[in-house]
Amino acid sequence: MKIALDPYMIRHLPLTELPAAVAELGYDQIELSPRSDFLDWWVMPRATGPRMAGFKAAMRAAGVGLASVQPMYRWASPFEDERQWAVRCWKKAIEVAVEMDCQLMVSEFGRGASPERTVAERNGLATNLNTKEACEAAWFRSMDELLPILEREGITLSVEPHPEDWIEQYQPACDIVRNIGSQALKLSFIAPHAFFYGGEIGAMVREAGDLLAHVRVADTFDHRKSSQLRYIVNPPGSSQVRVHQHLDIGQGEVDFDALFAAMGAIGFDGLVSACVFAWEERAAESSRAMRTDIQRLLERHAPTGR
Repeated sequence: MKIALDPYMIRHLPLTELPAAVAELGYDQIELSPRSDFLDWWVMPRATGPRMAGFKAAMRAAGVGLASVQPMYRWASPFEDERQWAVRCWKKAIEVAVEMDCQLMVSEFGRGASPERTVAERNGLATNLNTKEACEAAWFRSMDELLPILEREGITLSVEPHPEDWIEQYQPACDIVRNIGSQALKLSFIAPHAFFYGGEIGAMVREAGDLLAHVRVADTFDHRKSSQLRYIVNPPGSSQVRVHQHLDIGQGEVDFDALFAAMGAIGFDGLVSACVFAWEERAAESSRAMRTDIQRLLERHAPTGR
């Protein structure tokens, strides 16, 4: 099993300085979330040859590996030009992963089209073109193109139903991935999104079973509790708002014992990553505490006989 740090809170560091900083925080693996000089949001990868070479050299020197990269493209857009561009960007991102000797790519099912193109006017009426059915169909078309490449390159793609995606709940996401049946396609479980997934944490992880390749760890509040006033959103009743946070373990309401017990029950042996966003002013303290708490939970809930 690998334990990685998503270094988003220290993203101001150059790539050549990042591995040493991650090692100093107690990690030997990096989960590289989007950043403007490598894999940026929605655009062609910015990872140049010299930049990748420098990053690899810095990781070797620090004794740190690249456990995963996170491309984010509009591969579920019902607008074919956007979807085709996303697939083109994904193909380049796969080339980057191969060059970086990174065998795991993590991403989301996707929110569909860009916000600017989600609603159009037809016959004088506003029409939502970003339906769940259209986004699902677009995502499947993208999978038809990308999965053969991932399979050929020996890279695993792990996806999750993110809040606001065309699919938000975990059980149907399990069905989709299992029915596709590709060894290159797996599932992520993102703890701070668990209250949007629509089920009990342990049951969802056990159902994922052998599909689970990646668990991202951070805490959050259950937005459904206290008359839905854990978070307050104005104007009240904004039903399309999706609120959550990425806090240190123990600062929210995620049942981490249930999560790690279920991971132990299925013999999970993939990637666990610390993914806190909330505390840039105490990034080092937060990252070290997360490393300690993840190790404690893994040891407490280790599979019997291991």
